[in-house]
Amino acid sequence: MTGELPIEAIYVEDDNDVRAGGVQALKLAGFEVRAFASAEAARSAVHPNVRAIVVCDVKLGGISGLDWAAEIRGIDSELPVILITGHGDIAMAVQAMRDGAYDFIEKPCTSEHLVSVIKRAAEKRRLTLEIRELRTALADLHAIESTLLGRSPQIRKVRKLVEALAPTDVDVTIYGETGTGKDVVARCLHSHSSRRNGNYVAVNCGGLPEALVESELFGHEVGAFTGATRQRIGKFEFANGGTLFLDEIESMPLSVQVKLLRSLQDRAIERIGSNKSIPTNCRVIAASKVDLIQLSDRKLFRADLYYRIGVAFIELPPLRERREDIPLLFEHFTLEAARRFNREAPLLTDKLHSQLLSHSWPGNVRELRNVADRFVLGVAGEGMLRTSDCVESNPSLPQRLESIERALVGDALRKRNGDVQSAAASLGIPKQTLYDKIKRLGIDVDLIREKAG
Repeated sequence: MTGELPIEAIYVEDDNDVRAGGVQALKLAGFEVRAFASAEAARSAVHPNVRAIVVCDVKLGGISGLDWAAEIRGIDSELPVILITGHGDIAMAVQAMRDGAYDFIEKPCTSEHLVSVIKRAAEKRRLTLEIRELRTALADLHAIESTLLGRSPQIRKVRKLVEALAPTDVDVTIYGETGTGKDVVARCLHSHSSRRNGNYVAVNCGGLPEALVESELFGHEVGAFTGATRQRIGKFEFANGGTLFLDEIESMPLSVQVKLLRSLQDRAIERIGSNKSIPTNCRVIAASKVDLIQLSDRKLFRADLYYRIGVAFIELPPLRERREDIPLLFEHFTLEAARRFNREAPLLTDKLHSQLLSHSWPGNVRELRNVADRFVLGVAGEGMLRTSDCVESNPSLPQRLESIERALVGDALRKRNGDVQSAAASLGIPKQTLYDKIKRLGIDVDLIREKAG
């Protein structure tokens, strides 16, 4: 990422002694500096996306700092320009800030003040360039990759499966926790198949009253039951030539599973109240947040239906297991929200970045999208990641690393129901080392075990 590279200072001052003192102060503060005696000499150093900020005296021998600042805005409007002014130039500098300059420093100034202002400008520039890189990456994505965003090994595996399965007519079962994007994957399978011009019909099996599930899926004839005053075309028929997505299939009543199995075997349906068999040609994609074979072992899901729909499987990883994808996804959702709400997309701060990476994300990608919406709207949501919490001073690197470590250790323990030895093995560290980390990070293993039990 661009944020891993330093931001240098382009320093323009025509007084040799002042320039030498400013350069020394900035170098002692850790900045790389390119110093110039005039704006004309510094022009070649400024270009779009330059990893730098500009510090420029207002009064120069040739073109003035004000004129050059206006010129820079035409090259890169987000490049911070800090103007150095004499006492009589303050009104002029304030107007320059209204016109887009980042800040001004009045002469004479201390080295500490100079460095402080430049550090803030450099941080803003770093964030700006990082966001630009993310947006460029999003714009460069194509086809399946532009829908199933991420660079993690887990999401790359999902994309490979989708690429392999999409052109086929094979029925697919998608597994994943709530909010991991099962519908997105199903739509992706449909839109990259030969059925893309047909209907994509989504049915949430868990959201339908049991009395209506059969009618929704298979349709009914007039008079089939009380209240059936007109013929209804079911989802199977409507999806003919396209794709039928059965979300939360684990919640489908057993009585309806029998008819679904027959329809999948025969590729035909009968409307309620009719004996006529109607051929159907739709691809069926099922989704579940629980293991269907385990449900069938407990007689809560028909085993024969499981084996009918269980031809190909795609398992979606929870967001907490692919944390490296969070910044890219968050930027994508931020841009989407900005367009939807007609707002400017704000920059991702280091504090929010740290919070995003350390959060456990029980709601997965859906929760991340909601946080992005609140971020764009500037609304403090319930729970963590309030927008107002994301504009404070940045946490230190040790603080960020500790929050990420706490999240990873806690996640390993939760996945293994509080079994420290098993969690240590999964993390690749000795058991005693994990005990030390648990104590240092303040993780309550007994509470994890209690919740697992």
